[in-house]
Amino acid sequence: MKTHVRFCVATVLTALSAGPAAAWAQDQPQQAAAEAGQQPAQEAQEAPAPALQPAIASTLSAAPVRIDAGALGPLYVGGVLSGLGLAQSHAVPADRSRQFDLGNAQVFVNKADGLLQFFVQAGYYSTPVLGVPYLRTSDATPALFSPLAQGYLKIAPTDTLSVMVGKLPTLIGAESTFSFQNMNIQRGLLWNQENAVNRGIQVNYAAGPLTLSASVNDGFYSKRYSWISGLASYALDSSTTITFSAGANTGHTDVSTTATPLYQNNQQIYNLIYTRTRGAWTFQPYLQYTRVPRLPEYGTSEAASTYGGALLMSYDFGADATPAGLRLPGFKLPVRLEYIASTGTAAGGAPNLLYGAGSEAWSVTLTPTYQYKRFFVRTEFAYVGARRTAPGAAFGTDGNRRAQVRGLCEIGVLL
Repeated sequence: MKTHVRFCVATVLTALSAGPAAAWAQDQPQQAAAEAGQQPAQEAQEAPAPALQPAIASTLSAAPVRIDAGALGPLYVGGVLSGLGLAQSHAVPADRSRQFDLGNAQVFVNKADGLLQFFVQAGYYSTPVLGVPYLRTSDATPALFSPLAQGYLKIAPTDTLSVMVGKLPTLIGAESTFSFQNMNIQRGLLWNQENAVNRGIQVNYAAGPLTLSASVNDGFYSKRYSWISGLASYALDSSTTITFSAGANTGHTDVSTTATPLYQNNQQIYNLIYTRTRGAWTFQPYLQYTRVPRLPEYGTSEAASTYGGALLMSYDFGADATPAGLRLPGFKLPVRLEYIASTGTAAGGAPNLLYGAGSEAWSVTLTPTYQYKRFFVRTEFAYVGARRTAPGAAFGTDGNRRAQVRGLCEIGVLL
């Protein structure tokens, strides 16, 4: 384990030491549009760099190194190295009140033009999530998606059509899997109902303002290829997009692991996402609905649902639209507000999808962010409150506390 971590750290640092002669990639778009709408690069030295993966948070920026790989064409190599500090109230027995950890030590390689393309993301990572115990990097990486976190082959016969096969990022939700991909360090309460990485095949089509994607996959990383996911995105103008995504298990599967929660892996899930960028502001409200069917073979005799909404927004104090007296280049302030509720009762045999059958929760998260060239630092203050919790299913040593406060700090380097 330590040998693998040292290898990933050394690889990232080697890439970071590349001299000024390296050519840099441009800003990263959102995941779905980037995958479905990516245009092949033209002349390597003249055309702007193509859209690269993984998608990076709108509050951060990366500059991958372009490498001439001869007959293979240009490759883009990037990475992230970050550390985390966390302090929280009312930790559950499986968690700690204070801890430090390696947040990310990952390397990314893209071949993003031509008929045959590929993407590889490898290394070690944690995936901090609001309202659930923190899983340390040394435990999270093998328990979730392995050191090869994502990787796929992409066949792009035309500018508008492509097919991807491998370990794919999900089409579901507004937040991505890894900390550096999101405005906030921690994923939110709604994200905890969504899948993250799945294995399968995905077809993408993009023409003008319309982007369509469809996938057959294994849902919550279950190795059971019974999930179907889809996404439709429409750009109203250059700064406004509406996205609808959905996914469902077409059968019933009994897999239950850290990466594969039994009930969520058997659900249907729907998201409606609105994204708007105006001046220094970014707004992204979205709605979510899930439904888990009655599964008597797995111990539940009643169906249950979750429904909720979130508002993700950020203000860029370095933007031209910021008044001169308030301008702070490199500084951004993201805020996330969330509410989620579940249906069903324990007496009726409904599954626990939150903090007990029929429970509800809300959260407030602030993540002041500063980036200077490749280096970034983020602090985070988060509050989670819950109601109608089941005995022993919430926070604290006895599981009966109904609120938790967390403070985090992430310091790192992005390439």
